[in-house]
Order: sequence, then structure tokens, then C-alpha cells
Amino acid sequence: MNVEEYEKAINDVIWLAGCVMNETIPDRDRLDRTDLSLLYNAANKHMLTAIVGYALEKAGIYDERFVQAKAKSIRKITVMEIDKQRLFERFEEEKIRYMPLKGAVIKDYYPSVGLRQLSDYDIWFDRAYAEKVREIMTELGFTCEHFGENNHDVYFKQPVSNFEMHTFLFNEMHKTELFKYYENIDSKLIKDEGNAYGYHFSNEDLYIYLTAHEYKHFSRRGTGLRSVLDTYLFLKRFGSQLDMEYVKAEAAKLDIAEFERKSRSLAMDLFVGNDLSEENKEMLRYIVFSGTYGTLQNKLENHVLEYGGGSGGKRRFLLRRLFPTMKEIKKYYPSFYKYKILIPFLPFYKSVEAMTVKRKQTKEKLKILKNIK
Repeated sequence: MNVEEYEKAINDVIWLAGCVMNETIPDRDRLDRTDLSLLYNAANKHMLTAIVGYALEKAGIYDERFVQAKAKSIRKITVMEIDKQRLFERFEEEKIRYMPLKGAVIKDYYPSVGLRQLSDYDIWFDRAYAEKVREIMTELGFTCEHFGENNHDVYFKQPVSNFEMHTFLFNEMHKTELFKYYENIDSKLIKDEGNAYGYHFSNEDLYIYLTAHEYKHFSRRGTGLRSVLDTYLFLKRFGSQLDMEYVKAEAAKLDIAEFERKSRSLAMDLFVGNDLSEENKEMLRYIVFSGTYGTLQNKLENHVLEYGGGSGGKRRFLLRRLFPTMKEIKKYYPSFYKYKILIPFLPFYKSVEAMTVKRKQTKEKLKILKNIK
């Protein structure tokens, strides 16, 4: 699919997702002129096949690829909900505080089960119990894939349950303001009703966290249309109730006030079919070509800009990769961090690694960097 075909298909994805959000039946004449294969490929890049398939069904079109995507999403959520409930029951027994995050919460605001496709469930818990949580997850049939390496531990259970268990909402490698703001969230936790140890954010704090998380991806590799749709859905449902002065003040503390304004403007105009400003068009294009989890091109361009842009930015970025900070060494090269006497040899190790086991990735990155202006 060429760029022109992709952009047309993406416009149809946006239109159909908007139809679902705004409870309108898609125009059948327009759909009869739509290439469903291109539509599927475009929707799939942004994890929106289930909601687009739902819109097609409302118009009387049942394409097997979309039908299967929606059914698969429903099955996955159903299985993960069962595992989540068992986990929360164990947390209650062990008196461990917990709170579902992101998609695990916002999926329930969509018009029907399965329309918000998920790759995993994100759950915050009291980090003092990390070892105990690993025991619990193992008892429940999960395999621990990562532990103590990041701001979340990763667990997987066949066939589809992927849980990211957050000890922190951001880590030290993320934007400083994000890490510091969310380093201790106790003051923002609101006790659930109906259980002893479950918590949730206020609507304002949930929206701020969703925006901060979106910014993290947007400013690195990019983020996809699914996050824009989440923003639209949340604002459509709760926007009139939100204390926007509080939201703007907290976003300013996080140094994402401008991003919050832009993402809110784009979401509200895009899915109601308003004409987009030039600013919104620019942001949309970046998102559209990012896909759900962004691109390496975006990541490298953003890094070069972070270091001043141009040839100087590229040089400073490459030097930083060769001579990482202690925080980066701790995260990416824990053995060197543990045995600090080896750190002087790390640049040599990284150079050999880049030319051998990571040769393909290195070649791709250098090609992209060469073309960055």
C-alpha cells in the first residue's frame, strides 16, 4: 500500500471509529467504495481492527478479518479479566494495595466489550510487596519474564494474559518531571468501594496520567491513533465534569501542558469531523505514520532533536550511546553497573556488540541517522 492509499484508508479508520464513538451508522455508499483489505491493514497498524469491524457490522458488512479481530479481542479481555479478578482476590487476602491502569480501566468506557484492543493489563501495586507479588503470580500460573529491571515487572500466562505489574508509573530514564511527579502517588489514590485494598485515580488524575503516558510514547518513538481515540472517549464521557484548571496546573508541573492542549484539541476535532488546524494536521500526520508503538525513525529523530538537532545533535547523540550515564548503565548493562570496575571497558563492549550481534540494527540506525537533517 502506497502513501496515498494508506492515508485514504486511515481517513476511513478515523471516520468509522468516530461513527462508533458518536453512535452513528456509517454511510453504506462510502463503504462500497472502500477497499477492505487496505482498511484492515491501516486499522491493524493502530490496533483499531475491532472497533472498525464493529462499525462495519453496524452498516451490514461482515468481513471475516474484522469479525475475527473483534472476536479475538473479546476472548483476550475475557480471559484477562478472569485472571485479574483472581489476582485481586489474592491481593485482598495478602493486604496488598493495588490499582488497574490505562487500558485495563478505559476499556470499560467503550460502547461494547472488546472494542478497545489490549496488548496487556497494567496494574500498580505497593512496591514493598514485589517479591510477594512474584510468588502470587507464579501460584496463579504466570511466568515471570522480567523482574526488578524497570518500573514494572512482566508476567505472562498462556494463552493470552500479559500483565505489567507497576512498582512505579515511570522510571528514572523517562522525563524527570514525570518520574518525580509519580514517584510517590499515595496522595492521589482514592479508595475503592466494595473492597479493602483496591484504589483508583480521580477522573482528573486519570486523564492526566493517560496524557503523561501518551506523551512518553509520543516524544520517543511516536504513538498511534488508539491513544487519540482514548483521549476523545474520555473527554466525551467526562470532559464537562473535569476540573480543567487543576488539569492544566498539574500538566504544567509535568512540563506537558502544551502537549495536553494539542492532544485534546486534536482528539476533539478529529473524531467529530471538524476541520483541523495546521497544527493539528501536523500532529496527526506524525501519529498516523507512527503506528501503535511508534517507529525507529521517530525515536532517532527525537533523540537528535533532544541533543540540539543537525550534525552536532547527531554527534552528541552517538557519543551518548557510546558513553552512557550511570542511570542508563544500571538499566541496560546491569552487570557493568554491579561491577563498576568494568565500566571503562563498556565503550569497547558496545562497539563490538554493535558490529556483531546487533549488526543489523546498527546498520539500520546509521542509515536513518544519515538521512536526518
